[in-house]
Parts: sequence; C-alpha cells; structure tokens
Amino acid sequence: MIESFSHLEQLAAGRDLADVFLESDAQEHAVPADQILEALRRRRAVMRDCIERGKGGGTSMGKLVGNEAKLLNDAFLAGRTFLDPLTVKAEIYALSVMGENSRMGVIVAAPTAGAGGVVPGMLLALEEERNIDPEKTVRALVVAGGVGSIIALSANISGAAGGCQNEVGVASSMAAAAVAYMMGGTTHNQIHAAALALKNTLGLVCDPVGGLVEVPCVKRNALFSVHSLTAAQLALAGVDSVIPMDEIVEAMVRIGRALPRGLRETAEGGLATTPTGANIAQRLKDEANQRRAARAAERERTAQERKAQTDE
Repeated sequence: MIESFSHLEQLAAGRDLADVFLESDAQEHAVPADQILEALRRRRAVMRDCIERGKGGGTSMGKLVGNEAKLLNDAFLAGRTFLDPLTVKAEIYALSVMGENSRMGVIVAAPTAGAGGVVPGMLLALEEERNIDPEKTVRALVVAGGVGSIIALSANISGAAGGCQNEVGVASSMAAAAVAYMMGGTTHNQIHAAALALKNTLGLVCDPVGGLVEVPCVKRNALFSVHSLTAAQLALAGVDSVIPMDEIVEAMVRIGRALPRGLRETAEGGLATTPTGANIAQRLKDEANQRRAARAAERERTAQERKAQTDE
C-alpha cells in the first residue's frame, strides 16, 4: 500500500506514476491493470457523454441552476469570451457535468458528486485543446484516482466531515496532478501540483443554499477546474509547494474538524443563511410541503374510490 505522498515520491522517482498506481492496485486488490484501464475508459466515456448532454442546459431539481454551461458555450461559439479556449472549455465542461448532476443525470463522482465537474472538466478540455491521445487521459485518471486514494487514507472526503475543501479541494488536487501527468511532468511535478491546488483551498466551507448541491456548488466546480490548471502550470514550471503534501492533508483534516457545524453541509451558515438563501430555502420547503399534501390528497381520493366500489 502507498501510505503517503513522501512514500509515493520515493517509490515513483523516475517512473511513470500511472504505472506505479496500477501496480499497487494489482498487488493490494488483485485487480489487473488492464481491467482498471478498461473501467476507466468506460468512465471517461460517461464523462464525455455527460459533458455533451450538459451543454444543452435544462432546469435543475431545485430550479436554481442548470443553464450555465449552455450560456457559456453559446458565448464561446459566438466569439464573446475573452479567456483562452482551454480555460473556457474547462469551465464549460465542469458546468456541464454539474448541470447534469443537478438534474439527476448520470455522472462520475470524482471524488464526490458535488465536486464531480473539476476532474472531467479540466482533463477532457486539455485532451481536446492539446490533441492528447484519449489513452493518456485514461492513464491520467489513474493518477487522479491514486492521489485521491492517498488523501482518503487520512481524510474523510465529504463536505459534511470538513467543508468543501474536502470535496472541491480534493478534486482540484486530483485534477492538478492529472494535468501535470498529461503534460509530461515528473512524479515530483505531479505531487507538487496536487499540493499547490489543495493548500489553496484550505478552509473552503460547504454552505449549500437550501441544502441542495446547486448554489454555490455548480459554479464553484468551474472556478476550481481553472484553479487546477494554474496549480499544474506552476508545478511544471518548477514552482514547488513549501509545505509538503502530507502535511497539507493533515492541515486539511484539522481545519475541517475546527469548522463550525453550520459550515459543514448543514445549510445552517454561510451563503445558505443570507436573506436570499433563506428565502430560497423557505420556497423549497413550501414547495415540498405542497407536493406532500398533493400526494396525500391523491392517496385519500384513491382510497375513497376503492371504498365506494366495495360498498357497491
């Protein structure tokens, strides 16, 4: 088992990081590398399909989001965006995935559904814009998963456990390492890309409006897909994290424990308790009560009809 990032760097020095993770999985779980790669090919296909569906837009379950990807994609196709194509596509693709999530479509949690747009958004945009072989993307997913697995040995990867640093922060770290891998970085570069991404999300709270994975979650995924790209670029240029990755993970766990309950996915603090957030929560509650009342009335009507038929 690869127990830490310091252990990983020693083990993988001068080697292909995806191969190291594949060998480790084969030894620990007795799953051959070809089976893992085939499973990740299917996941990449699901990510790609999800992005294409998500570009079409559509209202979310809570009616708070859903058309962000379509709006940005329309602006991009019309030449109304000013950022470079890679950055804009990463944002569009991350929004597409999260739009599908908000509509209860099929997505790949990476590492969670609430942070599911960062990894596919960044990696598939990079693949497309830099004409990278899809097989390289599949191997980059091995790296992303390996990074996430090592983090998960020490941290509970959920917003309820330690805020959004545990979800979008970890997703950003996974994506940054994978991007550095796709761009030919060394194991050292990839680990420091992960470190730069993660440490700059520390303290990020989880404050979903109305308790839904919609606001601020959907747009946050787009923003942090670009965060991942920046972390990878810095690492590939030789910029290292002063604080080692293992210590960053430890700090994330401590910070998560210190966060108030209201900032850990309870919708009892932060944006969820702003006047607008509170109004939305009340509207969602009222609508839920109306639906329950309508279902109860329908059940009562059906029961009365059956009783009448029996009496006849």
